[in-house]
Amino acid sequence: MFDKKNIDIDETVEARKEKIDEARAWELMRGADEIVVSRGKNILVFQPSEKNRTEIMGHSLGRTGNLRAPTLKINNRFVVGFNEEMYDTYVA
Repeated sequence: MFDKKNIDIDETVEARKEKIDEARAWELMRGADEIVVSRGKNILVFQPSEKNRTEIMGHSLGRTGNLRAPTLKINNRFVVGFNEEMYDTYVA
């Protein structure tokens, strides 16, 4: 998919080896302009703030309490989870 859109990947992290817990995930994501999360067919868009931190983390973390994979950082936007429609819309 990324090849078709001519998207270069600067860095990858193996989610099974490097766990990102809630505190670290929020540290990474809190300054983003936008966080887009896919849960099944639902696409949720957030502007992060302390007021909606719990909701964002509730959608962005998996059952183990770690950041869901895949998570992409594109410029100052985070895209969490996989949904083809979301990728078509939010991944340049």
